[in-house]
Amino acid sequence: MRVLMLLYNLVGKGTYWRALQLARSLAKRGHSITVLATSRERRLHFGARLDVQTGVTLVESPDLLWGPLRSGWDPWDALSRIGWTRKQQFDLVHAFESRPTVIFPSLYWQRCRNTRLVLDWCDWFGRGGSVEERPNPLVRSVLRPVETFFEEHFRSYADGTTVINTVLHQRAIALGVPPQTILLLRNGSDVENLHPHPRAESRKEIGLPVSELIIGYVGSIFYRDAVLMARAFDIIRAAEPRARLLIAGYCNQPIERLVSVPEAVYRTGSLRYDELDLYLAACDVCLLPLCDSLANRGRWPLKLNDFMAVGRPVVATAVGDMTTFLQQYPIGLLARDEPQDLAAKVLTLLAAPQEREAMGRLARHLAETVFTWDRLAEQLESFYHQVLEGIWTGQTGV
Repeated sequence: MRVLMLLYNLVGKGTYWRALQLARSLAKRGHSITVLATSRERRLHFGARLDVQTGVTLVESPDLLWGPLRSGWDPWDALSRIGWTRKQQFDLVHAFESRPTVIFPSLYWQRCRNTRLVLDWCDWFGRGGSVEERPNPLVRSVLRPVETFFEEHFRSYADGTTVINTVLHQRAIALGVPPQTILLLRNGSDVENLHPHPRAESRKEIGLPVSELIIGYVGSIFYRDAVLMARAFDIIRAAEPRARLLIAGYCNQPIERLVSVPEAVYRTGSLRYDELDLYLAACDVCLLPLCDSLANRGRWPLKLNDFMAVGRPVVATAVGDMTTFLQQYPIGLLARDEPQDLAAKVLTLLAAPQEREAMGRLARHLAETVFTWDRLAEQLESFYHQVLEGIWTGQTGV
């Protein structure tokens, strides 16, 4: 198959990694995959290259906007994508979310080129979702109807739908998407590049003390979730002075200002992938602090799969699919979305090294079996065939 994957995300950000990992695994299976994402800098011209190692064609589209506006709203980007892609040949378009720079080129291919359209849904952006996490009330009021329209209006247009969790699965059905045309497709774990290195060796290599108890978190976070994590860490630190909070990779919130002991927070800043591997492996426990909001119920954080890949147990709040996941796969502990319970669960694991090790081994096993990108791509390949043939078998995914 010749598949075009369309994203509004900047190259290297957010859902780009979900699409890219699926593209790489599909390319291994002999398909021709083009991933088109928004360039970080280009404003007038496209950039395209073939990743020789994986066989995926990576394309960067120009965008005239700047900063946070460079996120799928530029009409020039949408028109440019139609102009660039119309010279190509594709059998199927897989659109990741439905902001203008994604949905309008997708509809061109569906309506004008008679090409099947699969629409991915992996975040709750609109009314009640992540738009509510924006601190500026004016921005919230302006974006809420716009985000909601683009998120919901086009869902029933797709020939097939992939969703990242059961919450969005039910939302899609409520919006008129036929259940048999929906595939539940979680994120996978990159077991080829992330590994469960020995904790002491990892710390030695990156210069962290072996005697400390390190609690890990990676990537961006909503402000309310950051406050939850900071308050829980203050409780942990008061009970266990050896505790440290490691913030790996780029993080958009000032965690150091939210905790009582700023020097107990290690912040790495942006990391290369091989560096992320070592920092996560240096942790005793990893955190997934999600407040109970619609935005968090509508997510499946990729960081969870990274924690699994390095074989580290996780303490997560019982929000959305995290509840059933950790009940089915005991690779960590569930907590209520309140600082006291989150802290108590972390302290429980910090005091139980053998239990931590057992959970970590199970986490890595799941990453290598149930949640490999290759396995997910196999399911997606089968789903693509169903979309192209219009024959549905009731496949539901992981």
